[in-house]
Amino acid sequence: MVVRGNSQHVAVIGGGIVGATIAWRIASRGGRVTLIDKAEPGSGASSHSFAWVNAGAKEPIGYHNLNRRSLEMWARFSASLGDEVGLRWGGKIAWETDPDASEQLKARVSQLQSWGYPSRLVSAEELAELEPALDIGPVSAAEYSDNEGQVEPQMVVDACIRRLRKLESSVLTGVDVVGFDRDSAGRIRAIQTGAREIEADVVVIAAGTDTTELAAKADVKIPQAQSPGVVIRTTPLPPLLQHVPVVYAPPLGDGRREIHLRQCADGRFMIGEGDQESLAEDDTQAHADDLLARAACYLPGLSDAEAIPVPVGWRPMPLDGYPTMGFTAESPNLYVALTHSGVTLAPVLSQLAALEICENVRADTVLEPYRPGRFATITDEQIAQAAHPRSRHR
Repeated sequence: MVVRGNSQHVAVIGGGIVGATIAWRIASRGGRVTLIDKAEPGSGASSHSFAWVNAGAKEPIGYHNLNRRSLEMWARFSASLGDEVGLRWGGKIAWETDPDASEQLKARVSQLQSWGYPSRLVSAEELAELEPALDIGPVSAAEYSDNEGQVEPQMVVDACIRRLRKLESSVLTGVDVVGFDRDSAGRIRAIQTGAREIEADVVVIAAGTDTTELAAKADVKIPQAQSPGVVIRTTPLPPLLQHVPVVYAPPLGDGRREIHLRQCADGRFMIGEGDQESLAEDDTQAHADDLLARAACYLPGLSDAEAIPVPVGWRPMPLDGYPTMGFTAESPNLYVALTHSGVTLAPVLSQLAALEICENVRADTVLEPYRPGRFATITDEQIAQAAHPRSRHR
């Protein structure tokens, strides 16, 4: 259903999962929308995301609750798109063999349970029953969070693009934004591209890692930490994981990190190592082969696959690790939407952005901690010192 009556023209810069969902939300409320991407929608950070939908031990509790709210919106959000997006529930399992890591896992489960999150400790026998295809090996402690799942970001982006075109929105690809034409009050009158100017009543920057540079063109400071990450894909396989879509397996005891894996909708596996904020840049074939071999130790069916390296991906990461959402003081009709965990948070952040843009209200009760203004006075020296994201925000 499209809600009519909103005639303002909103230009959204960035066609990843955050930008595409915001554009679709606004268009579905009757807004005139132009979506602009420098390449093809979904080809940036969304294409590298492990795409695990979760809330987990994300601190503080308010941030955890924002993620949980979005997690619980995913089924309805997917249905509203009217297309298959690879959404699969069944939860996440993780286990440890090292005593210290096991105590950390138990403490994490206890914390989540105190927050009312459905995570629980399970025995080695129950772990094997949950996912029979795994060769689990020794287990010192194990957890199961049954409300978590996975989705395919590119399928979500593609579904949004199809809906935008049905709503007669403009989708411009291969277009670089080089600047903004602003009035004396800082309001953006038009977006400047290499070929032409695009007039807009509201401009949304949801351009992932490019957000910092684009916002600076409007005198808005949105610092980010560098957050490289490496995942690999495999050649397609028959379904191997029957019940639980997301698996975190412990290190093999050789000094290398733990393995996480999931099977995509097209049969390919996505495999990574360490936590989701591990800073990794080795995207060689040798490293891909090593990741696959380690994953196959836990999931023997992977021995029939070939490893396909994926170029290192640079992930959006606001400097303090938390979302950056809202209109800016420096350019009053510029709305910034930048976040890590964009796959989990897309339903709720797109809903809130559309509410603020289309209804001209402020959702401060939810978004006040995440406003762009918190970075206005940060110095270049402070930006340089804040080099690493925090794993608790994953």
